[in-house]
Amino acid sequence: QVRLVESGGGWVQPGGSLRLSCVGTGVMLSDAGLSWYREVSGQERELVAIITGGPGNTNYHDSVKGRFAISRDNANNAVYLQMDNLKPEDTAVYYCNTYWFRPYWGQGTQVTVSS
Repeated sequence: QVRLVESGGGWVQPGGSLRLSCVGTGVMLSDAGLSWYREVSGQERELVAIITGGPGNTNYHDSVKGRFAISRDNANNAVYLQMDNLKPEDTAVYYCNTYWFRPYWGQGTQVTVSS
């Protein structure tokens, strides 16, 4: 059974950093790839970053380019989202997502950026 578990959210002041983790079981994230999405209440879920299976190509939403970095840890079957220079508009619930014959989602982790 495929399961994704996120961790690492929290509260941080503007300009601060957080690292989100997503650990997979039942699927090799190095094969399936993984995406990070975020959702603000009342708004559509937004794709933030993606790392593909295989070569691990990455891509980012324009609003986070140069500030966020997605990376993969094959030994721990994990994908990380390093978030630097956080802004209040980054406040959201962050979800990791993979597709292995069907989509799977983690439970979400809250990120709050405020002073």
